[in-house]
Amino acid sequence: MEGKFSIGDAINYLVIFIFGFLCIFPFLYVFSISFTDPDVYIPLKFTVFPEKFSIRAYTWIIGTDSFINAMKSSVFVTVAGTILNLIVTFTAAYGLSRKEMPGNRLIMALITFTLVFSAGIVPNYILIKDLHMINSYSSIILPVLTNAWSLVVVRNFMLELPRELEEAARIDGCNDLQVFARVVLPLSGAVIATFTLFFAVAHWNSYFNTMIYITKSSKWTLPLLVKSMVVDSGAIGYAGGAGVGGDQKSVPQETIKMATIVLSMLPVIILYPFLQKYFVKGVLVGAVKG
Repeated sequence: MEGKFSIGDAINYLVIFIFGFLCIFPFLYVFSISFTDPDVYIPLKFTVFPEKFSIRAYTWIIGTDSFINAMKSSVFVTVAGTILNLIVTFTAAYGLSRKEMPGNRLIMALITFTLVFSAGIVPNYILIKDLHMINSYSSIILPVLTNAWSLVVVRNFMLELPRELEEAARIDGCNDLQVFARVVLPLSGAVIATFTLFFAVAHWNSYFNTMIYITKSSKWTLPLLVKSMVVDSGAIGYAGGAGVGGDQKSVPQETIKMATIVLSMLPVIILYPFLQKYFVKGVLVGAVKG
C-alpha cells in the first residue's frame, strides 16, 4: 500500500488546504489593502491583490511622530526585556538544576505552584503603583523577567547535560560561574535561540500590561498604537489626541490601519524563519525529562 494516493489522502489534503487558506487569507487581505493606491481604494471591498500598487500609506505612517515613538518604545522594551529574560531564566534554571543547592525542591515546588495560581490583576497593579513604576518601561519589563514554564523547561534541559563535562571543568579549576559560562551555555545554543524568540515575540506583542501601566501616549508601544487605531473610534485623527499628526485626507484611514498592522508584524515575520529550526530541538529536549 506504500506510495499509493488514496481518497482519504485527497480528503486530508483538501481539508488542510482549506484551513490553511482560511488562516492565510486575512494576512493577504491586510497586505493587499495596505499596498492599495488610495485613489482606487473602495471601502469594504474584499481583495487579495491590490488593484493599483502604492506605498503611500507606509510613507505616511513612517513619517508620523507617534509611529516613530511607538517603534522606539517597542524596540527598547523588546531588546532590554529579552536580554534580562535570558539572564534571569538561564541563571535561575542553572542554580535550580544543581541538586546540591539548598532548598532546591522547595523552590521548585513554589515555582510550579505559580503555574496554577497567580495573584491577579488588581494586586499586581497595586504593587506596580506602590513601586512608582506607572508610565515607566520597567512596569512592562520587570514583572515578566521570567515565568515558571520557562524555568522548568530550561532546568530540565540542563539536568540532561552530561555531568562529566562539568566535573572535568571543575578539575581544571573552574568555579560555578565559569562552568556555567564555558560549559553549560555553549551546550545550550538551541534552547537559547528558542527562548530568545519566545521572549522577543512576547515583548514585541505585549499589549495588556502596556495598556494598564502606560497611560502616556508618548510611551505607547506598537501593539497599543495599533489597538487605538483599529479599535478606538476616530483613533486615526491623532492630530490633537494620541499624536499621529499630519494630513490624512490623501490617504484613507483603512489603508493607514492596515499599513500599521503590517509594519508591526514585519520584525517577527523576518526573525521567525531564522530561529524556527531550533523550536523542536530546543523545547522538546528540555521537556522530555520531568
